[in-house]
Amino acid sequence: MRIAVDLHIHSALSPCAQNDMTPNNIVNMAVLKGLDTIAITDHNSCDNVGAAIAAAGSRLLILPGMEVQSREEVHLLCYFTDLAALNRFESVVRHHFQAPANDPQRFGHQLIINERDEVVGEKRELLISSIDLSIEEVVLEVRKRGGVVVPAHVDRPSYSILSQLGFIPPELGFNTLEVSKSCSGIISHDNKISYLFSSDAHCLADILERESFLFVGELSSNSIIQRLS
Repeated sequence: MRIAVDLHIHSALSPCAQNDMTPNNIVNMAVLKGLDTIAITDHNSCDNVGAAIAAAGSRLLILPGMEVQSREEVHLLCYFTDLAALNRFESVVRHHFQAPANDPQRFGHQLIINERDEVVGEKRELLISSIDLSIEEVVLEVRKRGGVVVPAHVDRPSYSILSQLGFIPPELGFNTLEVSKSCSGIISHDNKISYLFSSDAHCLADILERESFLFVGELSSNSIIQRLS
């Protein structure tokens, strides 16, 4: 089956996202735009994913995810089959995360929001910082928990695996790469590589319409993880 997806959306937990990127607002906008599956992928944290899953109910599939910034300053989209696996991975991220305090006036607030869109907390450490794990170590930790890593926006001149390393290490076995919606060229001629484009939305208006698709066996997190792996 063909499903419409947007697998790179930031909630108000990310300092770079607008404060109205609440679980219910994101879910309602995605439903309005006719999407089948979305992923909330905040920087180095996943506190709002559970609230989005609760807000979505049966209307929309939420793929549990996080955008990790590795030691090399590479952004990696990390997806899991369930929230429990994502939470176990976040424990690893927290253990390897020593960041300065956030300055909300400079970078923006980092809001933890429940399924009723009530602010219940705020992250103090600056989430748009690198964790002390290499790309290889992030990939290993994600795969140990049944997840998949998709290098983010590989066409961009910063915070991408190509901008930071200059190449994609073949030993890491990536089968899917994310490109920006505006990407005009193919990054690789390897016909084994699939390309996914996402919104990287930081505001509600930027969430995709039905324009990015995956072919999967069924509408489930397991099937999507298998497709991206």
